[in-house]
Amino acid sequence: MASATAVTAVGAVVGITGTGAGTSNAQTVDTASTTTKLLDVPGTAQVQQVSSGVLTQADAQTAAYDEAQRAAAEEAARIQAEQKAAADKAAADKAAAEKAAADKAAADKAAADRASRSDTRTPVGSAATGDPKAIARSMMSATQFQCFSNIVERESGWNYKATNPSSGAYGLVQALPGSKMASAGSDWRTNPETQIKWGLSYMNSRYGSPCGAWSFWQSHNWY
Repeated sequence: MASATAVTAVGAVVGITGTGAGTSNAQTVDTASTTTKLLDVPGTAQVQQVSSGVLTQADAQTAAYDEAQRAAAEEAARIQAEQKAAADKAAADKAAAEKAAADKAAADKAAADRASRSDTRTPVGSAATGDPKAIARSMMSATQFQCFSNIVERESGWNYKATNPSSGAYGLVQALPGSKMASAGSDWRTNPETQIKWGLSYMNSRYGSPCGAWSFWQSHNWY
């Protein structure tokens, strides 16, 4: 029969052993739980890979944005340059048109001034400066001039002041009355050219030509 002391010792041992086993089990469970949690956290290499991918994507987006901004700036600059070129051309065209108009106005004024000055000079073909026959030759063909000259020679002897004392006919072509020649110019009394213009017009309208007038004159001694 075991003694009480021995039983107590065994109990103590058993108690100690039980207590130790319980602690060991608890530690085993905790260790497994911790191991599981550590496995759930990404490793350093995986974290670096994810971080590198994010940075690469961000750099690509930044580069794309910068390229879009550059392209937009270039397009805006191109449009601005085209608009400036168009405006410059329009301004140049306007300036050229204004200069051409000014040049034409100046030329017209100069021509008018020359014409005005020439009006104050003695008319070409006047008694002071020209030959009535030369003037007549310049206004018609040689054939028509000969017919015209035949009439004038007989009517006035090429005297632009010739006056018929009985009828009052006047000038190279002996217009009757002489004032008829005012239709060719107000200087009909003193300018042979004006008288020739009127006489040629009269012969053309009434007889078709100076030669027609000369043919009539030969038959009637007047025209």
